[in-house]
Parts: sequence; structure tokens; C-alpha cells
Amino acid sequence: MKIRLTSIIAIIIGSAIMGFGINAFNIPNNLAEGGITGISILIKLLFPSVDQGIVFFLLNIPLFILGWKVLGRTAFIYTILGTVSLSVFLSLFEGVYPMPMQDRLLASLFAGVAVGVGLGIIFRYDGTTGGVDIIARLLQKYMGISMGRTLFFGDILVIGASLVYLNVESAMYTLVAVFIAARVIDFFQDGAYAGKALTIISDHANDIAKQILDLGRGVTLLAGKGAFSGAEKQVVYVVVSRNEVMRYKSIVQGIDPHAFVIVNDVHEVLGEGFTLDENKQPIRS
Repeated sequence: MKIRLTSIIAIIIGSAIMGFGINAFNIPNNLAEGGITGISILIKLLFPSVDQGIVFFLLNIPLFILGWKVLGRTAFIYTILGTVSLSVFLSLFEGVYPMPMQDRLLASLFAGVAVGVGLGIIFRYDGTTGGVDIIARLLQKYMGISMGRTLFFGDILVIGASLVYLNVESAMYTLVAVFIAARVIDFFQDGAYAGKALTIISDHANDIAKQILDLGRGVTLLAGKGAFSGAEKQVVYVVVSRNEVMRYKSIVQGIDPHAFVIVNDVHEVLGEGFTLDENKQPIRS
């Protein structure tokens, strides 16, 4: 992997969003956070005079060693960039625009979205902010466990420890914020080009495939065989955008009302019609 300018800019922007969100929503509303960030917030809540950005950076130094050992050169540079950027923005936004709210649930939602969007952008462009993020990226790479899920369960441990300072109500609202952040992170990780996959089993597979092709979508015909009847059948497989599902279901029903149709979520689609145009060039969004 090469170091890309777009990734550098995105990681800095994501760090800025996260740093602003923590200072605007978490700290003014007595909400903790998970991981190393959560520990730095707790230290800030206990000792208001300390600089949270410096504390966050110092806590991450031991984990840089792990990052150097297990991450590639590019990923490690992005990790350093994300950690330093977040440390700077935590210090830069401290006390700039706090938003204490009477509605703690609303504060939790905004805190979760801000952290989730920030981290989601950072992860999307191959960066991390150190700490548990490094562990989450390793588990995703080698075990296929989503980063949002790893962060969520790691955060629970830190939030449980925060009960030493926070009351139970604050800890519960923090869990809401962490859960929202995890879902937002997974949304960014799943990709912007999400869609639906239609698997169609019909005696009129060729007619259905031709109709779909006429509308500009690629189709794959798979060989199938009924386990009970033993009859050979062709299976139509096509991936479409979410807003096209009803249109293609109507086409299938119009050709074969007895067709067996399975619709599955597709979390990310790469290729012609989604990320590439008909000339195999990237689609500019």
C-alpha cells in the first residue's frame, strides 16, 4: 500500500470530527467513552486541569510498539497520524463549544454519531487512532470480526471501570452512545455502495435474465438442480441498488408469478454499475 493524500486528509477530518464531538457532547454531559479515549476522558473528568490530548497521546505510546510489530509500514504511519491528529484536536477543541443538554439521551445520540462518523471515516481510509483501534483492526484482518463489534465489547470493559467515578445513569447513557458509534462505524466500513442481491429460481430464467440485461444490469446464470425433483434449472443472480429492488421484483413476477425469489442484503459492491462505469473507469460520486 502507498501513502495516499486522500487518506491523510480523511484521517485528519475524521479526527477533527471525533475531537469536536468528545469536547462538545461527551465531557459537558458527563459521558465517558470506551478504549483509550474513554480512559483519557475519565482522567479529564477527575482532573479538569489536565490536557486531555496529551493524556491520550501518552497512553497510546505503549500500543505503538504493537502497531509497529503487527501493522504494515503504511498502516503504522496512518495510525501515528490518526493518534497525533486526535490528540491535537482534543486539545484544540477543549472548552471551545461545549453543549450541555438536559436531555441526556439526546446528548448520547449526538455523542455516538460524532464519534462514529469520525472513527468511521478514519477506518474507511485505513487509519486508526491507536489504542483498541489497533486490536480491532487486527481482529478484522485475521478473524473477520467487524471493527464496530470489537470496539463495542472493548468499550464495555472501560465503561464498567468508569463506574468508579460515574453514576450508573451516566454509564448507561454512555453505553447508548457507544452502541450508536459502533453502528455508525460499521455503516462506514460496510461501504457506501451497498445494495441487494436477488437470487431467482424459475423455469423462465433466460427470459428474466434478458429483461434485466435490457435494463442495464449484469446477470449471472448459475446451474441448479432440484434436490427432490432432480430437475435441472438455471438460477438467476443479480445485484441491484436498494431503490431498484421493487422494479426487478415486478419484472420477475410479470414473467413468472411462481418464481422463487430470495433477496439478500449486500453490504458492499465493487465493480461495473456501482463503482465503475461501462468503460471500467471509477464513478465519481
